[in-house]
Amino acid sequence: MFDWANQSYNMVITSTIFPAYYVAVTANPKNGNMVMFFGHPFINTVLSTYILGLSYLIIVAILPILTSIADYKGNKKAYLQLFTWIGSLACAGLFFFKPNSTLEIPMICFGLASVGYCGGFVFYNSYLPQIASPDQQDAVSAKGFIYGYVGSIVVQLLCFAVVLSPKTFGIVSDDLPARISFMVVFFWWIGFSIIPFKLLPKGEPNIGPHNYNVLTGGFKELAKVFSKVRQMPLLKRFLLAFFFYSVGVQTILLVAANFAAKELHMPDDALIITILIISLVAVIGALITSKSSARFGNVKTLIGLVAVWTAVCCCVFFITNANQFYVAAVVVGIVMGGVQSLSRSTYSKYLPENIPDTASYFSFYDVTEKLSIVVGLFCFGFVEAATHEMRYSALALDCFFALGLILLIALMLAERKIATAKSIKLTE
Repeated sequence: MFDWANQSYNMVITSTIFPAYYVAVTANPKNGNMVMFFGHPFINTVLSTYILGLSYLIIVAILPILTSIADYKGNKKAYLQLFTWIGSLACAGLFFFKPNSTLEIPMICFGLASVGYCGGFVFYNSYLPQIASPDQQDAVSAKGFIYGYVGSIVVQLLCFAVVLSPKTFGIVSDDLPARISFMVVFFWWIGFSIIPFKLLPKGEPNIGPHNYNVLTGGFKELAKVFSKVRQMPLLKRFLLAFFFYSVGVQTILLVAANFAAKELHMPDDALIITILIISLVAVIGALITSKSSARFGNVKTLIGLVAVWTAVCCCVFFITNANQFYVAAVVVGIVMGGVQSLSRSTYSKYLPENIPDTASYFSFYDVTEKLSIVVGLFCFGFVEAATHEMRYSALALDCFFALGLILLIALMLAERKIATAKSIKLTE
């Protein structure tokens, strides 16, 4: 239900209505779509990309400390609630983003919404080993993503009705329907989050002395986990591969709407329908991936998924019309849900069993993911600022996909080598 709640943000704010609204409000072809932000000029889509990148950088900086403190104090649910409130209230703040208004406050709200969304996920992810045994984790992880996709479709349809048929609701202002959808996200996100807030356990504090400063204690706990991760060869290899292919996966998902609106000039209704199709197909993709991992193994399945991502990202450079974008969107939808849910459960399987500090371990996973997004977004924005073409930015991302694919193949070979060595030892 946490996925069901917070994916409303992902759908409306990062994927459909807000990107289209933002591009429409800030578009000015006469001056190259330049906007001012705290006195500095930016290309409109480059600014939004950089704001997202900065929000993820903030998460990278603070989450290792917060998760270690959460494990130490045993109060990770409190942080889950804190970030959820930050994100949802920021979405409510976007309601006041009107045409011809200055961008400083709306873009700060846009960044804070991202901080709240991402910040909550690290604590949410850390519950997976506690609520599911290793043989259930693939299915439970996939189920969470499926709930998220379905929930996002429902809230998108509600907003879709208001945006495309405002007169039905007595709305005559052109900008009000989109702004109402931002408020809908606030109520949906915080409203349904109450269910996991009530049902999830608070968390258990680490066993040991509790007589040192909370802040320094957080760093100490983080250092302990880091030293343990360094001694896990397969986990280290997976995190490195995960970093590189996540650069591409996460960045494409965050900038796809801007690409469609700006490069292909797709109208809002076509863009919303496309994202809905992606979400529907993603449910099927997550189910197929769960079955595939059970049959072929996690790493082999991930290799197949990342190979498809690599091909799709390369094709984006050549997309020139809406029909081609639709085809690419369907393929992305199939592999999107699978690669996200399987990555999370694969990491969980590489962790030692019965560890008390799951939030600290999952902070490494989330920091790796968030740092990859920072790299991807700033790379994407830098290339667009230099070339004034988002296509070249997509081509640059494909290099990260290719490297991630190579590292996954290396991980598979390392697993085989370790399995062979164990088999020989047992035979002896």
